[in-house]
Amino acid sequence: MINTEFLQNKFLQVSLFFVVFYAVGIIGLIVPYSFPLFVRLTLLALILSIIGLFVYHRSIKPKQDILIFAFIFFLGFIIEAIGVNTGRIFGNYQYGDALGLKLFNTPLFIGLNWLFLTYTGVSISEKLSGKISVQLLIAPTIMLVYDLVLEQLASKMDMWSWSNASIPMENYIAWWLIGFVFGCIFKLFKIDTRNPIALVLFLCQFLFFTVLFILYKL
Repeated sequence: MINTEFLQNKFLQVSLFFVVFYAVGIIGLIVPYSFPLFVRLTLLALILSIIGLFVYHRSIKPKQDILIFAFIFFLGFIIEAIGVNTGRIFGNYQYGDALGLKLFNTPLFIGLNWLFLTYTGVSISEKLSGKISVQLLIAPTIMLVYDLVLEQLASKMDMWSWSNASIPMENYIAWWLIGFVFGCIFKLFKIDTRNPIALVLFLCQFLFFTVLFILYKL
């Protein structure tokens, strides 16, 4: 929620920091010797991205925004907890240890991840179209494309794994539908996602996982 002149003036430096940070992460994860360490540091990278995102968040209704962000966090966590314990939303899967502390077999961080992706997805969609109806379709599609790449690495990076190593189609359908609902909530409460660093952070994460996927497949 902090939005100071100092941070605005340091935008390029902050953006460069994240680019370099994720680039170092790629190197650390492709070197066998440092792989275990950098897998554990992945959670730190994701948390720093969330902090960076909300440091640059602009709001005229901070109390409302905090409530909506908290709602998305808890709803995202609850959905994942139901999913992992029943196998009825995304399919049969289980979480590893890379995403940190768990409650009900579900990392607490996963709620923040849903919040991060919803925010950045909506922010990017607003850059691509001026029509809200189109934005509501673009945002969850962006989130789905992100998941399509991430799913290829999740098991290797000890985030989560699927039964029989098979990713069911229902996972991708659920991702899009949940992203759509969360995007609608953002629009309903008019959350201002004109955040200068949102695109930078999303691209850093997306390219991070994309490059790793390509390198692991070579």
